[in-house]
Formats: sequence, structure tokens, C-alpha cells
Amino acid sequence: MIRLDKYLADMSQGTRSQIKEAARKGRILVNGQVEKKSDRKIDPDSDQVVFDGQLIGFVEMEYYLLNKPQGVISATEDRRQTTVLDLIEDRQRKDLFPVGRLDIDTEGLLLITNDGGLAHRLLSPKKHVDKVYYARIEGKLPIDCGKRFEEGLTLEDGTDLKPARLEIIRESSEDAEIRLTIREGKFHQVKRMFEAVGCQVVYLKRLSMGPLTLDDSLKPGEYRTLTQEEIIQLKER
Repeated sequence: MIRLDKYLADMSQGTRSQIKEAARKGRILVNGQVEKKSDRKIDPDSDQVVFDGQLIGFVEMEYYLLNKPQGVISATEDRRQTTVLDLIEDRQRKDLFPVGRLDIDTEGLLLITNDGGLAHRLLSPKKHVDKVYYARIEGKLPIDCGKRFEEGLTLEDGTDLKPARLEIIRESSEDAEIRLTIREGKFHQVKRMFEAVGCQVVYLKRLSMGPLTLDDSLKPGEYRTLTQEEIIQLKER
């Protein structure tokens, strides 16, 4: 059972005080009857709630896979810049958040959900969840770059990193394309890793996180809901 005002607030219908006022004015129906007590307990699975003539279904958890574009920040709200939540037009709940962060100029896979337990497991260093990135690099990669990454690189500020796996897709004397797998998510980690070996990341895109892989069909800024199979795979981590 759940309070009526929480039910409607969770479904982005307003604050609890706004919903209390709406109930007082007779704008809420429960099972076809006007309900003026916003603290009434209801059963989300069986009770029917109508707010201002619109049937409001209850969704406990939401899961979205977003192809984050450049120029959008990984935050829940911001007065000046577009956030990743602003892109999820179909969202029903008000408590969604991005699982981890991608820099404003980084593209790629970002999980949006309100499942705090799942987010904690995916981000916990103890869980060793692989995160795979594609990057374009300016500068000549050192011959021993892959070995240094595998052994656990030390950043310029002294931060020790866990082992990472470097795959070189294309390489020249001036630049390279690589695929990098890491198991942690420190601040600007990928960029700082290549700075530590004398190179600069000029383009960065996350391809996967654990069992979740970015769809080729999703253009930057597009998203979809996770399949039930994907949700199960993530929860098995």
C-alpha cells in the first residue's frame, strides 16, 4: 500500500502540497470516486487513479538506455544546460538519475534509472564491472602503453589505477584509434590515462557497461527502454 500523494508525486504529477490542494478541489478520482484525502492508502496494483481526467498508472522502476550526445551533462537538473534526463521524454517517474557520469564532450552508453540498488552494484569497484570505450587519440602511443595499462597505470597526480585492457584499432605516428576496457570510473579517467602516456583524447564514446551494449541503431540523443532480459542480466552482476 502507498499514500495517494506519494503515488502521484512519484509519477511526476506535482509536489505533495500541490496534490493535497488538487484533492481538496476534487480533481482526483480513486476507483471512479472523488477522493479528497491525499494521505489515503491505495494499492498500486489494483486501485485506479485519475488525476485531472487522466488515468495515472504506477511504475515502480524504470530503465532507459541512452546514447548520450556531446553538449549534454550527466545530471538530474540544471538551470543553464541540457541534462540527460531532459532527453528522456517518455519518463514517468520523477526520481530517475544517470548511473555514473560521462563528461559533457563524451558520447555513448548511459543507463538512466531509479533503481538505486542496481546503480550501487554497477558502480562498486568491488564488482569489477567492465566499461568499454572507443577513443580517437592525438599523439604517438608509447610502445609499452598496453603493458603499462595492464599493470595498472599511475596518473600524473599519483593516483593508482586498476589494470585496464588496451586494444589498438588503428595507429600512426600522429594519432590512433583505440578500444579501452576499464573497471573503475575515476574523474576524467580515460583522458587522464592517455595524458599520462603523452597523448590526448580528442573523441570519446562509451560502448558498453557490463552486459549492456550500446545499440548501433540509437543516434546520439536517442534512447530506448531496457528489455526484461537486459534488466535480469544487470541484476545478476
